[in-house]
Amino acid sequence: MKNRLRGILLAGTLALPLGGCFTTTLQHGSVLSTDRVREIQVGSSREQVELLLGSPSTVSRLGGDAYYYISQTNETTAFFSPEVVERRVVAIYFDEDGFVRDTAYYSLEDGKVIDILTRKTRTGGSDYGFLTQILRGAKNPSLNL
Repeated sequence: MKNRLRGILLAGTLALPLGGCFTTTLQHGSVLSTDRVREIQVGSSREQVELLLGSPSTVSRLGGDAYYYISQTNETTAFFSPEVVERRVVAIYFDEDGFVRDTAYYSLEDGKVIDILTRKTRTGGSDYGFLTQILRGAKNPSLNL
């Protein structure tokens, strides 16, 4: 009986770390079927597009109107950061009269990574600490009023 209990405890102890290794898949955004997107024909109105595909994720007003349906699939394994497995953008372009003139499909490979957070504008006082700036001002009395 003790050997059986030890075997169960040993198996449970060994299986515990593997319990966190499962992968979780999450889908975000407008997940569209390809059949519905194929039903959109050149010359369809905005209302027809919205009836078939629903409300767009975002709308562009620059260089002509466009509807964008964006979806993304993330996978998370255990305690690691989520990884983007698939990103899909269906773009519906309209002419000036509000009718479909073209459709386009974009994937993760079509995207560009843009780093917008690391750019900094250097200022003159940013190189010195507060105390250093006070001492530098005391050393040069011509700056005092």
